[in-house]
This record gives sequence, C-alpha cells and structure tokens, in this order.
Amino acid sequence: MGKKFVIAIDGPAGSGKSTVAKLIAERLGFLYVDTGAMYRALTLKAINEKIPFSDAEGLTAMARAAKIELSGKFSKYTIFLDGKNVSDAVRAEEVSKGTQFVASILPIREILWKMQRDFRDNHDIVMEGRDIGSKVFPDAQLKVFLDATAKERAKRRYLQLREMGIDGNIEDIERDILQRDEKDRQRSISPLVKLSDAVYIDTTGLTIPQVVEKILSLYSDRSR
Repeated sequence: MGKKFVIAIDGPAGSGKSTVAKLIAERLGFLYVDTGAMYRALTLKAINEKIPFSDAEGLTAMARAAKIELSGKFSKYTIFLDGKNVSDAVRAEEVSKGTQFVASILPIREILWKMQRDFRDNHDIVMEGRDIGSKVFPDAQLKVFLDATAKERAKRRYLQLREMGIDGNIEDIERDILQRDEKDRQRSISPLVKLSDAVYIDTTGLTIPQVVEKILSLYSDRSR
C-alpha cells in the first residue's frame, strides 16, 4: 500500500490557508492539521510554566515532553495540550506574540515536524503552514502556495476581527502583515518560500469556494 495522500498548503498570513484547508479536508474526508496551532500550544505551555522565550534549552525540553493532539474537524476542531482542551487559549494575544520565539528554535521545529509527519501513518492529510512543502512533507503529492496582496489580507483580517467584536485599524493591520511577511521570508530557519513544484494561487479577488474548487481539481488530477 502506497503512502497516504498529502495536500501541503503554504502561504503568508491572511492568504486563506486555514479556511481553505478545512473545507478541502471536509470535502475529501482527510485529516486537517493546523501546524500553527501546534506552535501556539507549545508557546502557551511555555507561558504557563514561566519558561523565558530566551531559554532555548528549557523550551526544547518542554516541547519534547509535551503531548499535542488534534481532534474533531472543521468548526469543532479542537487542540489538546497534555490532555487539556486549549483551542481558545492558544488564540490569546500573549500567545500570538510569543509564538515567533518558540518557532524560531530549530530543535523545537524538528520535534513538531516529526509529530506532523506521524499523522500520515494513519491518515490522508491536508496540512497548512509556512514550511509544509519544504520541510514537513517535501514528498507531498500536491503542494499549493496560496497568496494575496497585503491590502486584501489586511481587509480579511479586519473583517474577521469585527466578527469577533474586536476593533481594528486596517492600516495598522496591513503594516503588521507586511512586517510579518518580511520576518517569515527572511528567517534563517524554514523561511516562507514558494517552491518550484508548488502550484501558485493568488486568492486576491477570488471567493473561498473558488479557491477550494481549484485545489480539488488539482487533487483530482494528481490522485488518478
């Protein structure tokens, strides 16, 4: 029996990766894996255990001992850290700000890469992040790079915050997105890159269903 099918979706913040990946997983009956949530879970653990973000050795030991599980799917997707549901806690602003420090530590990334690859033992997967096609599954049968203009991504984030009852300034959001893009592309460990074997999709001006259909069509071609 051959390897389970992997759809690797990479791209910058706000390109629609999470929403699109969830819908594709639902349509195909694949496991959806939010790798960003896994890094957030470790960041939450570091905060709770009061491990400084400057303590790479302590953070790595913490990550090695952590147990991260993903359960359910789509709107009921839950993240468990050491047996506790942390789906809401990992979205806290303090966690968001700290994740970049935890994610910049190579041994921690290697620990999570192994966890992420292990999902393939039992599941066909839709996995999204920034280094899925380059580091986690370089042999993925389908690699997609989703993108959109910074202005479009800022608008999406602004509307998302409004739905959550949070006020935001669209110019500030766009500036933050551009800064994050720069950090993601310039970082020494697993920078965000568009691979030559990835299908590039600019989602600016496209609806979510249109993007989903494009990727499903690609899957149909690759899975024959």
